Amino acid sequence: MQAPPSFTDLLADATAATEAARRDPARPEDDGVLSLAVPLRAIAGLDPLQLLPELATPDGFRFLWDGAPGLCLAAAGRCNALELSGARRFELAQRFSSASLGRLATPPSSGLPPLARPRVLLAFAFFDSPLQQGSGPAGVQAVLPRWQLARQGRQAWLRLQRTLGGGITARSVAEELWEKARRLETIASLPDPGSGPAAVGIRHGSSWHGGYRAAVERAIELVERGDLTKLVLAVRQQLELDGPLDPLAVLTNLRRSQPGSCRFLWQQQGGDALLGASPERLLTLRQGLLRSDALAGTAPLGDTATELLRSTKDRHEHELVVETITAVLQRAGLTPRRPRHPRLARHGSLVHLHTPITARLDPALLGRAHQPLALAEVLHPTPAVAGLPRREAIAWLRSLEPFERGHYAAPIGWIDSEGDADLRVAIRSGTLRGQRLELTAGAGLVRGSRAEKELQEVALKLGVLQHQLNLPLRAGADPGALRA
Repeated sequence: MQAPPSFTDLLADATAATEAARRDPARPEDDGVLSLAVPLRAIAGLDPLQLLPELATPDGFRFLWDGAPGLCLAAAGRCNALELSGARRFELAQRFSSASLGRLATPPSSGLPPLARPRVLLAFAFFDSPLQQGSGPAGVQAVLPRWQLARQGRQAWLRLQRTLGGGITARSVAEELWEKARRLETIASLPDPGSGPAAVGIRHGSSWHGGYRAAVERAIELVERGDLTKLVLAVRQQLELDGPLDPLAVLTNLRRSQPGSCRFLWQQQGGDALLGASPERLLTLRQGLLRSDALAGTAPLGDTATELLRSTKDRHEHELVVETITAVLQRAGLTPRRPRHPRLARHGSLVHLHTPITARLDPALLGRAHQPLALAEVLHPTPAVAGLPRREAIAWLRSLEPFERGHYAAPIGWIDSEGDADLRVAIRSGTLRGQRLELTAGAGLVRGSRAEKELQEVALKLGVLQHQLNLPLRAGADPGALRA
């Protein structure tokens, strides 16, 4: 592992990067953004999830991407940000990401590992725009963070990005980064403080199955009549908690209960906290290799899980997703590859049919159509979270779901300075608003679907979410509203 530089080395790099940026005629006339990174000692306690509070900034933004034992990334503060809605949101988010990362003043990056690269963080909403202004999040939120702490294996790096000018200089940025790095290493070396906050319980849960049953029956009618091939209808449950819920404590629980998923947090200052553990990859792009996951068909863990492989309904639903993703990538000029048969993938106490789909991007043909967010735009939403045909399914979701989907089932993730990207589908998630938690889950409806079975699947998913979030039902609470 690379040893940390001396402060003299760091200051020299900061000064050289700043001067080189000012001499570059292609850069804007302003002072720009200085981006510096240092390696940390990857001691056992250096966990980005646990150290996220140490990165807090006045604007209150924080982000967590926890693929441990893969990449674990904590970020806080906005150095630059974009928030907008509309049909061009993917295109404009790509422009923002490319411009923000391309204009950074950085020291030479030779030998810099991928986990240390600067990243733009992204959270999309399911729909281009909320039905009414203020009724849901913007179509996309993109952030170039101030702080970025990443760990993977035995490597750990801390990055700081600051807009120069107004008293912010190369020296002050180097000093701020150096002091924070030493503090994080010191905290990580301290003994584990032991037990965390007391568990929070459910005081009341909203009833959802009556209205959902009517919507499911209507959707099955549309599918059986041939108006739709598939529709993924979601339900939202409101839980009133008996105390405040710490998102980081929730994510720690999810790390234990969902080791195969990617845990995530997106939180604005004093606002909603989107958190969850996604089992589904919309796309990963690394060194020109794209991967997307087809994930459809669900069963509880146990002896009945293997029945998914023999279920005509579930195999049909899954193959619709595989065929659609493959066709979308082919229309984008790629040559996707896939295994002939799906496999079972375990995520916590649920099992899914899973088919990985890969495609190699030709460097000679790279253009806007093969940029990460252009590919995300043609993939989102997959039939696993919307339906087929896509346009008609989306219209029916607006009609049959009596709530804004918001971030549910939308892409969340990051793009780095070399064009690599990772975007997951925000399912198995909840939105925390003070002592109110919103959980959303859905079921895929195709020919042969039965309303009772689909209600059982959604109840299973909601129950699993409550269990994984470690939310017990308190004495005196209303249990009837929590049952399907």
